[in-house]
Amino acid sequence: MPVFLSVIVPLYNEEPVLRELVERLTSVLSVYRDDYEVILVNDGSRDRTLPLAKDLCLRDRKVKLISLSRNFGHQIALTAGMDMASGRVVVTIDADLQDPPEIIPEMVNRWKEGYQVVHGVRNKRKGEGIFRHAAIFLFYRFLRKTTTIDITVDSGDFRLMDRKVVEELKTMRERNRYLRGMVSWVGFRQTELEYVRERRFAGETKYPFRKLARLAADGILSFSRFPLKLPMAIGCFCTLASALLLLCAVLANLAGPGKAVPVWVYGLLLVVFLGGVQLIAIGMLGQYVGRIYEQTNERPMYVIGEQVNFEPAGGNAGPDG
Repeated sequence: MPVFLSVIVPLYNEEPVLRELVERLTSVLSVYRDDYEVILVNDGSRDRTLPLAKDLCLRDRKVKLISLSRNFGHQIALTAGMDMASGRVVVTIDADLQDPPEIIPEMVNRWKEGYQVVHGVRNKRKGEGIFRHAAIFLFYRFLRKTTTIDITVDSGDFRLMDRKVVEELKTMRERNRYLRGMVSWVGFRQTELEYVRERRFAGETKYPFRKLARLAADGILSFSRFPLKLPMAIGCFCTLASALLLLCAVLANLAGPGKAVPVWVYGLLLVVFLGGVQLIAIGMLGQYVGRIYEQTNERPMYVIGEQVNFEPAGGNAGPDG
């Protein structure tokens, strides 16, 4: 049955924080009476997140659960939640309580003003190292400069979306998903709401630097042609550099035998340099070809193992709690 507000929370090993998260969410959402749902998406957790989420669903029918058959990744888990959400307004939020649920009503107020997307923008980050903060800061601005769309900087996956926006996103079934860029790409009337990002309530971050780098690559490869232009730029640089090196070799030989530089040295440097450029170019192209291959496999984006507190939906529905 459709509701006014759906809140989607992806979960991966969130046992230490899950109960506190649901308590704070239900406390904030109580102003909407029974006209809301909290959709927990278990993304292959290995701790007790799944049984704890089931227990929370049994205590409150407005808390619902989608448990994926394995770990498909954060962006896919958010997509699964959006596919199942019924709200006129959909909010996505991480489980670590760094993004405060208490500002969701303010997001709804912005929606009532006519905005169809409200991005949560972090004006301050607590508990993050200088290197991590600097890397994230530079990435967002680099991505914005190299794409043709206006991607909101300093925003994660804490946002409100109107049903129209969600329906458009549901038609976009690309495998390597960067939802922050996809939401900006669909357009509509968008605004920002600043907040202070708190320290993680409990547990460990699910986005170490390796996963952040992978997410950054998805953003760049999905929304920027910069990687394809980079080998051409390097090739032009190599051409100019080789010409200058050749000129230096000629001048050194003309200056006298004592100052002559063996020509084979320049040849070796050029071969190594150009070989590196070729490998970079092939690697860039390989990334795009690999994405095309994944997209043409026509495998489902995710597989649902079970679901709780959802209305039966024919043969595809999981067990209902």
